[in-house]
Formats: sequence, C-alpha cells, structure tokens
Amino acid sequence: MLNVFSEKDFEILIATKDRSNFDFLLPMFPFEHFSNFNILIINQSLNKVLSSDFDSVRVINSTEKGLSKSRNTAIQNASKKICLISDDDVVFAENFRKDILLAFQNQEQADIITFNHQRIGAVQPQKKWDSAFRHTSKTIWNVSSIEIAFKVEEIKKKNIAFDTNFGLGSFFETAEEFLFLKAVLNQKGNVYFSPEIIVSHPEFSSGKNEGSDTLIYSRAALFYKLHGSFAYIWLAKYIFFLIRKKYIRFSEAGEKYKSGLAGIAKFREITQHKL
Repeated sequence: MLNVFSEKDFEILIATKDRSNFDFLLPMFPFEHFSNFNILIINQSLNKVLSSDFDSVRVINSTEKGLSKSRNTAIQNASKKICLISDDDVVFAENFRKDILLAFQNQEQADIITFNHQRIGAVQPQKKWDSAFRHTSKTIWNVSSIEIAFKVEEIKKKNIAFDTNFGLGSFFETAEEFLFLKAVLNQKGNVYFSPEIIVSHPEFSSGKNEGSDTLIYSRAALFYKLHGSFAYIWLAKYIFFLIRKKYIRFSEAGEKYKSGLAGIAKFREITQHKL
C-alpha cells in the first residue's frame, strides 16, 4: 500500500545557539510565516533562553556544546514521521516540504532521502546529479547535513546517532553527516538521493578550506577511525595531494603532516584506540 504523507507528518530540526528570539527564522522562510511549519529548535547556550508561543514550534534549550550533540537531541525528541535536518542560516525553497514528502511517498522503502542544495548567489546547484539513485558508501561523501531527511521511526529503531566526536564544536570539525549515513548503510538501511533543490545556503563552508590545519587534523582522525593504521600512509599521500593542488606550499608539508598526526593521536586518546 502506498504511503501518503501529509504536511502534519513533517518536522524541521534546526540546530542553533545563543538565541533569545525567533528573528533568525524569518529570512529562512521568505514565502510564508515559519509558524506554518512544525519546527523543533535545539538552542545550545549557557545564558540565553529561547521560548515559543507557537504550538507548531517547539524549543529545547541545552547547555551542551557541539553540532552532533544538537542533532542527536533533535532526533531523540522528534515527533513527526518525516524530519529534515537544518541549520539556522539556510533559506528554504518554496515547495521544499511538498518535494520531500512526495519523494518519500514515491520511494517507499527509503529510510533516508538526501536532496540537493544551492549556494546563495550561485547559478548551479551543489550536486551535479540530476536523477534519483540509491546511495553507496562512496556517494555519501558528497552529502551535506542540510540535505538529509529521514523517517524518524526507522532511525530510532536502528539506534542511529551522530558521532559526537565529529562535527562543528567537537574534537574533529568535519564528516558528521558522512558517519551518520554510513551508520545507516552499515545496518542495511535504505538511503536514496532525490534531485530536488530544497534549500539555499551561504557561500562560505567550513569544509572548503582544504589546506587548513583544522581540516587536516580532522580528516586524519576520520581516516584512522575508518581504516586504522593505514591512516599514516594515507596522510602522507594526502599532504602531497594538497601540495599538487596548490592548497598548501611544499615548505608547509612537515607542519601539515604533524597536524594530521595530532588528529590521529587525539582520536586514539579519546577512544582509547590501541594499534
């Protein structure tokens, strides 16, 4: 029997911090008022409290730090059948809710569907894919958190959560969405792509500064998590890749390699990971 989802089955999970009013929501919904949508906001703050007078907008104020912790709190408290992960600086496309619900209706077996997004001011969408397909462990590398929608019941049933060691505000500030999707695939979950552009996002991305110490540190830790001691060989190859692509200078190679080693060491420390 075909699943038919209605607007009341849909909820947006927004991660934010240090908010005391809803002004930030207004530019996110340029086509109608945000109260016409079911929204769960996780507001991480030590001293600012956000409260809602709208039945459709729920708020959880948290003193925890880190994007992955915020995402996990949202998942645990989600109340609708289909949820969309979101940040607090996106702009939703006018028909995004309809597009998401229709995609889940058409792809009945999907646990997760990822969509496309556009950088604000850009002509082309971020993804060049123009038709639906089933994700693999290779294609999920290219997914952004703000493109991920999922069936809440399936994610909770599989005990899927974001790895709190990864993501902004944590030890390693990258790849949290990849690890989330990989956990679903590891449990034989069904993850699909649908080409609709559901959201726009500012041009800057923390994941784009390829030669930064922070990214090298985080990616080395990620590779160690995935492949163990092969990470040391990978790191050397990665540094030369960055030189070849002119993201870093040859004279920086030694220090950049040390940044990667530090990331691996930190991952082993916090997980008590032994060779």
